Amino acid sequence: MHSFVVTITQFAITVIAAFGYPGVIILMALESACLPVPSEVVMPFSGYLASTGRFGFLLVVTAGAFGCSLGSTVAYIAGATGGRALVGKWGRYVSLDNAKLDRFEEYFRRFGAITIFFARLLPMVPAFISVPAGIARMPFWKFEIYTFTGSWLWCCFLASIGFELGKAWNSSPLLKKIEGAADPILVTAVLAGIVWIAWRKWRSRSRDA
Repeated sequence: MHSFVVTITQFAITVIAAFGYPGVIILMALESACLPVPSEVVMPFSGYLASTGRFGFLLVVTAGAFGCSLGSTVAYIAGATGGRALVGKWGRYVSLDNAKLDRFEEYFRRFGAITIFFARLLPMVPAFISVPAGIARMPFWKFEIYTFTGSWLWCCFLASIGFELGKAWNSSPLLKKIEGAADPILVTAVLAGIVWIAWRKWRSRSRDA
């Protein structure tokens, strides 16, 4: 787990540093297309860069939400065209099985299209909710509106963490004293990794409950 966190964090930082806003869009699209690129790393680091003036805060949040919509659209189309057979054949590669699909479909039956909005506010779930939405043939325009709105709020929350950490780094005398010994980007990456590990533990406890 430690090596995975380090690898994915380094990858995210490299992409964002090299490509700026498009890098944020690409990474968030990959996550929403069910690939293991956690928003819990991408958006806090992007928020940190916003605190330094590298990014505009609202622009980076919107870029993240746009990326989520792009990746979710791919997953939606895959579900709409491939159906359950797609999940049976390829789902294991993205940790999506028929049991999870049944659970998501039950959410749709109970709560309707608003499920998409609230799912965007939960860790990891957004990456999977788009496939059953496609299988259920949820109206596409509703899917896109709920996806973008919920994603924007989630990206804003995560980016705010990095933004506030960046402000604290720049203003705290204590942190200034250790600035020569630790790169603030490295510190942000480590903190993002802690968020990721904490989420994994929370997810494990929730699954066992």
